[in-house]
Amino acid sequence: MFSTHAFTALLALAISPLVARADVTPLTPAPGDSFNAGATCTTTWTGDSNSTMAWKGMAIELMTGANLDMIHLSTVATNQDGTQSGTFSFPCPAVTLNAPIYFFQYSAPGTTVKEWTTRFTIASSSGQTVAAPNATQPGPGGADIPWGAGALQDPSAAVAAPSFAAEGGDGSAAVPAGTSTTSASDAAKSATSSTPSGMVTQLTTSSSTSKSASDSATKTTISVRSGTEERNGVTRVAS
Repeated sequence: MFSTHAFTALLALAISPLVARADVTPLTPAPGDSFNAGATCTTTWTGDSNSTMAWKGMAIELMTGANLDMIHLSTVATNQDGTQSGTFSFPCPAVTLNAPIYFFQYSAPGTTVKEWTTRFTIASSSGQTVAAPNATQPGPGGADIPWGAGALQDPSAAVAAPSFAAEGGDGSAAVPAGTSTTSASDAAKSATSSTPSGMVTQLTTSSSTSKSASDSATKTTISVRSGTEERNGVTRVAS
């Protein structure tokens, strides 16, 4: 006869991957943050403490564009240990549009999940800024999340996206949105997650790389499978 103890053990094995599931959680830049070109740009994260390998070799990319049409500008960090909480700083590049339209994308070779920060501003070297050129996301019923498509003033300084960053995700990622007041880090990442109103629900990601004659940008598209929820101006998707 199948014992109660055996059933309990099998149930624990079945649900343990869901319970243990965690990913890197970007913390900063926070809503409203601004960095001057030529000064120091910084991003921080909480590490994936439940994994010893998935977020090893993490890469961080500077991105721009709409939630469903993200544009890679440059890879700013590689070989970061995403299993530990950390900080990365680098010289802020000069950009063509000094507006709150930039964000960082986190990815790693051991996971198809991608994570994003909220949008932030890269100002001119003297601190001058302008508003985002678009008040709402593109498409019918676009969310009230300002965005725009920036570019590096010197496209030759761009570092290409790592190959694993262009691979499709598994639906546990957060889509960058605008700026709000809650932390971009608290969207759910499991099958029981709620839905970057920020936004949390389940979606799958598919990525395509296109080379622009002007900036060799990499565009990533996200296809949503279920609802969304906005937090910190970050659109998140529950896996």
